[in-house]
Amino acid sequence: MNVVITGASRGIGRAITEIFAKKNNHLIITSRSLTKQFWPHELEKNTGCHISVFDADLSVKAEVMAFASFVKQQSDQIDVLVNNAGFFEPGSVLEEEDGVLERTLRINLYSAYHLTRALVPEMKKRKQGFIFNICSIAALGAYPNGGSYSISKWALLGFNNNLREELKKSGIRVTAIHPGATLTDSWKGAGVDPKRIMEAEDIAKLIENATTLSPQACVEEIIVRPQLGDL
Repeated sequence: MNVVITGASRGIGRAITEIFAKKNNHLIITSRSLTKQFWPHELEKNTGCHISVFDADLSVKAEVMAFASFVKQQSDQIDVLVNNAGFFEPGSVLEEEDGVLERTLRINLYSAYHLTRALVPEMKKRKQGFIFNICSIAALGAYPNGGSYSISKWALLGFNNNLREELKKSGIRVTAIHPGATLTDSWKGAGVDPKRIMEAEDIAKLIENATTLSPQACVEEIIVRPQLGDL
């Protein structure tokens, strides 16, 4: 399969990349400075898969479209699209600095919106494929210091749900992923025991497994939280 992953340099995005690489898929991945990182080459060497790497700031529409063009150059067959690129900044709606909402929406919502619109026509031609949007439990309910991040994830879920409805008859399956606290760089310095929160590979496994179901089945939403609950 040809698997497109945004925000692939670390955390959940990197875990998704690694799990699909083990199945000898072709990975087309992006983040801001991915070409400077050595691990994609090492992963390619160790698994025998093929990885195409592209640097892009997906908060900028022109760079989203440049990545979309790169994807199409790599293959005219897109099997899986994972919209994982995201930005987290804690705060409150009334007290966060001006511009946070716009900045957060550009990466958490608009990147997925523009990239999906650019790539879906190729998927519709084949009448099959998967689109995973990495939302968050922040898209399911308000919580302290959620601020613009929570707003953006609610918006991403709205995008996901509309996309699911529009693509039902096309054979393309659309899934919203709602991870709770997951061990990524966002938790560095927080003083939280790593055993208290989930591993990024947990999310990656769920996504990969969802692609193995029969064509008649679509996993519409996955909600996964730490065993002891939210922090």
